[in-house]
Formats: sequence, C-alpha cells, structure tokens
Amino acid sequence: MIEAIGTRAGWRTVVADYFEMCKPKVQSLLLFTTVTTMYVAGDPSLGLVALTCVGGALSAGGAGAINHALDRDLDRLMKRTADRPVASGRVPPTAAIVFGVVLGCASFALLALTVNPLAAVLSMSGLLGYVLVYTLWLKRTTPQNIVIGGAAGAVPPLVAWAAVTGELSGTPLYLFAIVFFWTPPHFWSLSLLMKDEYARAGVPMLPVVRGEAETRRQIMLYTVLLYAVSQLPFCAGAFGVTYLICSVVLGAGFILGAWRLLRHPERRTALRLYLFSLAYLALLFGAMVADTRL
Repeated sequence: MIEAIGTRAGWRTVVADYFEMCKPKVQSLLLFTTVTTMYVAGDPSLGLVALTCVGGALSAGGAGAINHALDRDLDRLMKRTADRPVASGRVPPTAAIVFGVVLGCASFALLALTVNPLAAVLSMSGLLGYVLVYTLWLKRTTPQNIVIGGAAGAVPPLVAWAAVTGELSGTPLYLFAIVFFWTPPHFWSLSLLMKDEYARAGVPMLPVVRGEAETRRQIMLYTVLLYAVSQLPFCAGAFGVTYLICSVVLGAGFILGAWRLLRHPERRTALRLYLFSLAYLALLFGAMVADTRL
C-alpha cells in the first residue's frame, strides 16, 4: 500500500515536471492571441480553433522543453529558475530535448494534416527561432537578445491567420509587429526586477550591460514605437473606431506607465508596468475581436 502511494506520488511528480517544461504560464497569453486572431480573420469552427490551439501548444511546449535543457546551466545560478526540472536534476537534459523534439514534430504533423501546411510551417518557424536564434545564440551574446528573439513569440497571430484563411496578408503582419514591439518593454520591465540574478548567471540582459537608467529609456522608446505600430491596422482599414479608441486608451496607459518608471525607478513601478503589459496585450487583441463583431 505504501509502495503504491509512493509510486503514484512519483508519477505525479514526473508529469508535473514535464508539464512545467512546457511553460504553460507563458503559453496562456500566446494561445489567447491565437484564438482572438482566428476570430478576426473569419468565422472558424470550434474544431479548427481547438486543433490550431493544440498544435500551437505542442510547438510552444516543445520549444520550452528544449530551452529548459539548453539553459540548465544558467537556470541553476538564478533563484527563480534553480528548481526547474532539468536545472534541479529531476529530468535528464537528453530526455527534455527528446520530449521537446517529439512535441515539435507532433505539432507540425497535427497542423499539416488537420489545419494546413502554411500554419504548420509558421508554427515550426517559431519553435526553431526560439531555440536556435534566441536560446542558443542571442540570449548569451547580446543585450538586444529579447528584441530580435521576440520575433519567435510574435508568430502565433501568423499561425492563427494562416489556419483560418490559408494565406497571409497585411493584417496579420500588423499583428505580428504589435507583439514584436510589445515584447521589449514587457520583458525589460521584468528584467529590471531580475537584474542581479541575470548578472550572477552572466546573461547580458540590457539592465546588466547598459544599466537600469538606459533600460528605462529603452522601455519608453519601445512603448512609443508600440503605440505607433498599434495604430497601423486602423490606418490600413483593418479595424474601425472601436479598435481605435481601445488602442489609443491602452497605448496611453502603457506610455504613462513607462513615463512613471522613467521618473520613479522603483521595483514596484517596474512590477506594475510588467503586469500592465500583460493586460495590455490581452485587452488589445480582445478589442480587435470586438471591433470585427460589432
């Protein structure tokens, strides 16, 4: 009886570790942008939405698992990540990489066979970009890592649009650009809170290499750029007044938060901007759906 309980507890730990490697918290916002973009692109069936989301989740999960294996040396040096499954030794690096590759292949096969080949290729490009470009190259070599590497996280709207229409047009590229320019102020707000840990691990994040003051200036710059980019879909006629009002209000709130961080360089100000950035992206993509449905 005791052995059976121990076995069940052991399996629960294993399942929990492999689930954690898929980075479900990060995936939630990516999947939200996927679903909302699909309803902006057309009137997809629930089945198509579900298949696209499962395919996207498998791809993102595969990228996350491989990232856990490749970054295990850095993760061990940071308090926030030291207990991750691979960094802590609970999951062997080889097992994590195999798991990630299997998830990536399953994602490609599922999307190619049940959605369309374009969606499958785009999703795979996101996985490869995150692993090969961001994790293996940029993260350890340049403070612009999150700027260039952010392209991988901006792929879901492209996948979603391709899933519904079978092609890409100007509108999904605007949505890609919004997520791309949203990523630096979002992530740099968090990196201000994690500066000491990144420094200890030797990761050249912007606050470590260029200092906190320059990071706050860059956050302001990219927030203003994001505001400008977020107006492009309206200017191109993709969305109407509902989107315009929401994008202006949300953008103004983001700029105000970045200005406060610039003037009041405190941890709580950085945390507030980070949390607002999460709400910003979700509300902006929700506004897109509302605009197309009204």
